[in-house]
Amino acid sequence: MTVGRSIGEALLIHGMGDEKEREQRVAEMLERVGLERQHALRYPHEFSSGQRQRIGIARALTVNPNLIIADEPVSALDVSIQAQILNLMLDLREEFGLAYLFIAHDLSVIRQVSHQVAVMYLGKIVELAEKGEIFENTLHPYTEALLSAIPHIGQKRKRILLQGSVPSPLNPPAGCRFHTRCHRVLPICSQEEPPLKDVGNDHLVACHLY
Repeated sequence: MTVGRSIGEALLIHGMGDEKEREQRVAEMLERVGLERQHALRYPHEFSSGQRQRIGIARALTVNPNLIIADEPVSALDVSIQAQILNLMLDLREEFGLAYLFIAHDLSVIRQVSHQVAVMYLGKIVELAEKGEIFENTLHPYTEALLSAIPHIGQKRKRILLQGSVPSPLNPPAGCRFHTRCHRVLPICSQEEPPLKDVGNDHLVACHLY
């Protein structure tokens, strides 16, 4: 399938426009993400990884969504290309009034793009707050460990090394799912699952310490 057919597929499925209108929409989306109209005639293997990511973004934008779910959208790209794609996504967010559900393991990327952050462990949200709260007033021990792993030039931060392996999500531990690796574990943690509760300032945490 050519890039043009791939981007226009959603328009076809939703019955939006005739063939000429769909071709015009595809051309507009290609240009908006920094590619050229004639690229619609090429195939994915003819593009670099960064260009293919731009094509994926154009494909998502074609039907004018309000929400885009972006699952690790820059994890396979080198740092310079990551920055280009993130800047493009931020520009598009403002231009089209988009909301992103941005899924990533790289907290430096999350800090750049997010307004609100949810930290998950074994399929459960363990901490949820505005970005500033998560990074500056960290509460959950798992979030603490994640943030301690971020390198900081010229700064010495104590690294929290988690012990053991991640349990199977098909057979999670009783109580708090993180208690088998937690550096601040309490006796109750292995017995009762902590609820996700608001501890103030719209900061939610699932931890028996609070």
